Amino acid sequence: MTETVFDRALATCRRAFWSVGAFSFGISLLILAAPIYSLQVYDRVLSTQNANTLVVLSLAVVLALAAQAALETVRSMVMIRIGLWLDRALGSALLGTAAAIGANATESRSAQSLRDLQTLRQFLGGNGLLPLFDAPWAPLFVVVMFLMHPALGWLTLIGGLIALGLAVANEILTRKPLQEANAAATKTLNDADAVVRNADVIAALGMFADLARRWRASSDRVLDLQERASLLGSWLSAGSRFLRMVLQSAILGLGAYLAIRAELSGGVMIAASIVSGRALAPIDQVIGSWRAMLAADFAYRRIRKALAQIRSTAKTTLPAPEGYLAVDGIVWAPQGAARAVLNRIGFSSAPGEAIGLIGPSGAGKSSLAKLLVGSLVPSAGSVRLDGAEMHVWEAQDRGRHVGYLPQDIELFDGTIKENIARFAQASDDEVVAAARLAGAHELILGFDLGYDTPISAGGQPLSPGQRQRVGLARAVFRKPRFVVLDEPNSHLDAAGEQALVEMIVRLKNAKCTLVLIAQRMGAIAHMDKILVLQKGSVEMFGPRDEILARLARASGVQDIRQAQAKAAARVPGGEA
Repeated sequence: MTETVFDRALATCRRAFWSVGAFSFGISLLILAAPIYSLQVYDRVLSTQNANTLVVLSLAVVLALAAQAALETVRSMVMIRIGLWLDRALGSALLGTAAAIGANATESRSAQSLRDLQTLRQFLGGNGLLPLFDAPWAPLFVVVMFLMHPALGWLTLIGGLIALGLAVANEILTRKPLQEANAAATKTLNDADAVVRNADVIAALGMFADLARRWRASSDRVLDLQERASLLGSWLSAGSRFLRMVLQSAILGLGAYLAIRAELSGGVMIAASIVSGRALAPIDQVIGSWRAMLAADFAYRRIRKALAQIRSTAKTTLPAPEGYLAVDGIVWAPQGAARAVLNRIGFSSAPGEAIGLIGPSGAGKSSLAKLLVGSLVPSAGSVRLDGAEMHVWEAQDRGRHVGYLPQDIELFDGTIKENIARFAQASDDEVVAAARLAGAHELILGFDLGYDTPISAGGQPLSPGQRQRVGLARAVFRKPRFVVLDEPNSHLDAAGEQALVEMIVRLKNAKCTLVLIAQRMGAIAHMDKILVLQKGSVEMFGPRDEILARLARASGVQDIRQAQAKAAARVPGGEA
């Protein structure tokens, strides 16, 4: 079986956990110093009135307690380092997984897996797992109790079994409501994120009150589930503490009775009370921190599931492509969908050819664009660039040869220069060359800071047209061999559209393969071929003039320019 990223990380953590277990054993042994000190003080110092013995015993117990504190500090540091290491080892992979899921328009776009990683890291760094490392050594204290007196040992064992039963009951009664609350809380948080992201639309349409009411109902359900689980946990946690206090009192009382009968000394009686408390402490701590443990467990399972699809197999670096595109019978259906969005799409293109992709809203154009650039994987069929399937290319390696302008242009927190350079290390000349190719150089120079103008997430303060021009520059950065533009002129003015046409001509002259999804038909005149998509299938495909003539005949128009206008009427926009 191929090893996953998570498997490798977990194997490294297991080795670190062995050291934590060893520290826990040492701490458990040193915990016995306090009851041994009490026993010696009561049975030896008080009976002999020897102050020197008291001083030696006191020094010894201080050293033991100092060693215990040192081991606990080192153990906590190891757990913190494990959490930090996991964050560094898995963070990038989880971000990549979230991005891959977000590319599928049918999935909720969320960085939940990164929040899960933070939950797991905070749990490990907050010592939430330490009671589980202490619990295996609890039998050591029970054995000590039996060595003091069998009756004390049996009483401690029975109390421990009852405490264990409470821990099991806590697991059974609280896991399901906490799991439901956790899932509902994730959905509620995603809904709140959507409200913040779309604040302008919500304000313009007066939707906030209704959305807030809907969110409040969802949030109330989360609170109800959490309250039910918390109340159950509180009752069981209180019961566990009550049991531990009763047991310690019972041990003290039984010890006093046995001391009266001269079956043990007063020192043993005091020591037994301390040891019995330590025997039940790990179980009591587990119950008290059970909610945090379950949250970490849910996060752990979601992280494991998210990373299961990422394999640690290295991909061969392929040579730079010339731009031969072959689309062979691709089918794509979103996960869980009843029917395919795209059905047996096939066409090809040679280097330097430009294909115009047109069709009505909902035909599947934007989904096809994502398949062409490799952000989606076909359910069947293949998309090949110079013979290699797009998803076979290493993503970063593929990105060097592919340019893509999505329908919904997203720019990122950084400068215009960083966005054009795709946040890679790039020279100023490379960035300016991309901006010139996209006709955005003069536009960018119009800003006070030029290429160093800061952009917030979402592209502010740029207008939609300015974002589109910067997005075009990003798409053609370092002159990729294959470029897909999804409605690149939807926000452009006349000057911007002219710059787009000039860019298309330059790309074709540079032997770049181009696929352009058209909303307006102006750029279609510069395409070599046209593909008409209808209900997820290819309706027409061929040379530009031939397809326009067929569209003209289908529309009852003889002139090609009129056919373009008719075609434009058939293409009211792209799909989401």
